[in-house]
Amino acid sequence: MSNLFDLSGKTAIITGSSRGIGRAIAEQMADHGARVVISSRKLPACREVADAINAKHGDGTAIAIAASISSKGELQHLVDETDKLFGNIDILVCNAASNPYYGPMANIGDEQFQKIMTNNVIANNWLIGMVSPQMIERKDGAVIIISSIGGLKGSPVIGAYCVSKAADFQLARNLAVEYGRHNVRINCIAPGLIKTDFARALWENPENLKPALSRTPMGRIGEPDEIAGAAVFLASAAGAYVNGQQIVIDGGATIT
Repeated sequence: MSNLFDLSGKTAIITGSSRGIGRAIAEQMADHGARVVISSRKLPACREVADAINAKHGDGTAIAIAASISSKGELQHLVDETDKLFGNIDILVCNAASNPYYGPMANIGDEQFQKIMTNNVIANNWLIGMVSPQMIERKDGAVIIISSIGGLKGSPVIGAYCVSKAADFQLARNLAVEYGRHNVRINCIAPGLIKTDFARALWENPENLKPALSRTPMGRIGEPDEIAGAAVFLASAAGAYVNGQQIVIDGGATIT
């Protein structure tokens, strides 16, 4: 069974991987043999994670390349530098996202809404378009979009974010149809409430956490590593026939 999850010889770009879910995915993919590219806006934070992975697995396992998902040029630089340093891109994890607005959608500004959609949906399409040609040429590739259970529900306070995450589900489905014949698979992971800095406002305050846990059969929030395992599955031979799907990892929150 271990061979099914072997990522030896593969190169993975993981956006937003200096912390949280992205970092956990990068670490787990490196543990399973992949070379990983750590990317977020701030290079020092990326280097810290890459250095820790290289200390564990040996130099050359991880590299750090800063890129803002809001900049198409920086994302192209991320892809070009990865090709230059590692020679190929086999796995792409679109994890980075933003949510600059917290409140009812009636009050959201146009710039805030546009930023959410650009960073959470359009940037994913940019990046997938940049890496897919080489995957199509090799007839092998795996793309994983980190969406959210927010894309399956409404919210009185993060509605625009939920809209963007629902759009990610459809982005994955549509690109799976387009690229499937080339053996390039596009899937989503939809985490529930995970203990990350990004979701801190939802779990750090006991008044916010209590109602969330009351609807979660497991009675706790998730940890980043509990998302990383699904990413390894989708990127490896174990997930070779999974395409255009959304895997919900939420402790059962969406079934209640």
